[in-house]
Amino acid sequence: MAAVDFLVELGTAELPPMSLQKLSKAFSRGIIDGLKAELGKDAQTLLADCKIENFATPRRLAVKISGLIDEIPASLNSVQGPPIKICYDAEGNPSKALIGFAKKNNAELNQLGELNGKISYSQEIAAKPLAALMPAIVEHSLNKLPIAKRMRWGASKLEFVRPVQWLVMLFDETVIECEILGAQASNQSRGHRFHHLQPITINNPAEYEDKLQQAYVIADFSKRRDKIVQQVKEQAALINCIAHIEDDLLDEVTGLNEWPIALSGAFDKEFLSVPQEALILSMKEHQKYFYTTDETGKLMPNFITISNIESKDRAKVIAGNEKVIRPRLADAKFFFENDKKISLHSRCDELKKIVFQQQLGTVYEKSQRTAALASHITQLIGGDQQKAERAAVLAKTDLVTDMVFEFTDLQGLMGYHYALNDGEDAEVAQAIFEQYLPKFAGDQLPATKTGIALALADKLDTLTGMFGIGQPPTGSKDPFALRRATVGVLRIIIEQKLNLNLQQLVELAVVQHIAIAEKDKQKISEQVVVFMLERLRAYYEDRAIRIDTYLAVAALAPTRPLDFDQRVTAVEHFRTLAAAQSLSAANKRVSNILDKQQLNSQLTIDSSLLTETAEIELDSCLNALTTKLTPLFENSDYRGALTLLASLQQPIDHFFDNVMVMTKDQAIAQNRLALLQKLRQLFLQIADISLLN
Repeated sequence: MAAVDFLVELGTAELPPMSLQKLSKAFSRGIIDGLKAELGKDAQTLLADCKIENFATPRRLAVKISGLIDEIPASLNSVQGPPIKICYDAEGNPSKALIGFAKKNNAELNQLGELNGKISYSQEIAAKPLAALMPAIVEHSLNKLPIAKRMRWGASKLEFVRPVQWLVMLFDETVIECEILGAQASNQSRGHRFHHLQPITINNPAEYEDKLQQAYVIADFSKRRDKIVQQVKEQAALINCIAHIEDDLLDEVTGLNEWPIALSGAFDKEFLSVPQEALILSMKEHQKYFYTTDETGKLMPNFITISNIESKDRAKVIAGNEKVIRPRLADAKFFFENDKKISLHSRCDELKKIVFQQQLGTVYEKSQRTAALASHITQLIGGDQQKAERAAVLAKTDLVTDMVFEFTDLQGLMGYHYALNDGEDAEVAQAIFEQYLPKFAGDQLPATKTGIALALADKLDTLTGMFGIGQPPTGSKDPFALRRATVGVLRIIIEQKLNLNLQQLVELAVVQHIAIAEKDKQKISEQVVVFMLERLRAYYEDRAIRIDTYLAVAALAPTRPLDFDQRVTAVEHFRTLAAAQSLSAANKRVSNILDKQQLNSQLTIDSSLLTETAEIELDSCLNALTTKLTPLFENSDYRGALTLLASLQQPIDHFFDNVMVMTKDQAIAQNRLALLQKLRQLFLQIADISLLN
């Protein structure tokens, strides 16, 4: 058994740039999984010294494995069968069980043996050359790639993400003879589409990357990505700007180029009168340009583009890009100036023509519901109701502007600019932008009270409406992004420290929906609240809060998210205390004892029935703590309360060590149960710590 280098390269027409990394990683992973399946239990050992590299460019997916074994080693396969005692009858003849075992393993009876009182069969499996197995492994990996939509080409019925044009498959210098997706394996690859038209002979996998580099192809995605970053920064330094290199655009540009060359260009300063977000979006989406700013973040009239050609006349390439970007920016400027001629308020009636959801009505109707709800919420948080109502009425009007029709990602932001242009109150304008916040995990939150009220109202209206018509999220389907909206509501309430009751907010939102029957409104409210509180689980997982901490608080179902969060924080701190483990175990024990009894919740403790020193001590501690805990509970100081309760560890342990709860005297037993019930209720005013692991 020798070590060899393996290479597979599948050449195609231009692959989708945004999927390139995902396809590359899946291709590599699929080949490794195939090898592991063939190598069996020894796979980890046999692959331990291998170096696995995956390559991806617009025209190829490749995997190289260095130090791979050239054959699957010979092995001994032993199979145990039925016990000896049922394998033969009284006369010593083979039973049906024995004959069946032999037949199942394609063995003769005289080939069977005995091991540990059972029939066994051992078979030597000869070594297999791995080269013969690689085509099937590669093909299986390609078939499993996460391709949303496959295509056919020519007259063939073969399907792949893009037409396949060549295939390289090598074990060291040897070509593995096979055909995959209509391409015959060889050692002939291809270089850059324009800079290197001749075929490239790959003599062995080790020279793959260097040979492609000589043919103007940087095969390694991450190296190509790093080179783009370096070049973009160099260009930015030359023009005294700061280049903004966003990961999504960087990945897309890396997926579009095999030999990246960064070039900087400029556009007319007159376009800077347009909101810079619109210009940035135009440069990113239409042209795949990196935008630049000065040190204060103000957009500069310069851009950096990545060319896939190393031109001898760079000035012409730059001029071409400047010529292309001008009409794009001119369109944005035209849309902006044209939109400003019509006020947002004048556009309200146009929203009556846009359906939000068939059963929930138009966007105009949604705006009216949101305005009523935002007014209620503003009152609860001490904001200006008139501003909230005004912001809600205008919130969606930018959807009918030319700019937002062209660039949907600018909704809200353009509404902000147009509202200021119309002379609307600054907080109203800001709220129109803030209504969509947070847009993603970790995004900023609305900062103004009007923006907070509008953001909450908009999300709650959508949530309650979709639940009301029987369309909650199912599995991976969530077309109205209700999960994201829920986390947004929770984040706003918790992180902006708003003492709002989720139950109250949801009920206010449900009332606004005429599509929800009166008899169903309470049920829908309960469903939505449960759904939203369950989403706190994901919220805390993202914050690395342990799941049982969440469950300990969720068991009490507090409906004020801020209060919920304060309890979670307190329980997390409680876990760091020396007494936490003992008290959690004690609470489990108390919970189990009480669950088996039918106790009256109003059961009181009769101090005259307390006879044991340990129960008298526990009762005394509980009475003293109850007095101290009352103001802490009133001020939601759950951390302080749990810290005080931690002092109960010793009296509780002493109680269980020395007192028999379920004694034969029923009056004493009931009194001790009442004592435990009082203890349990003190903890349950914060969380059910019996659920902590």
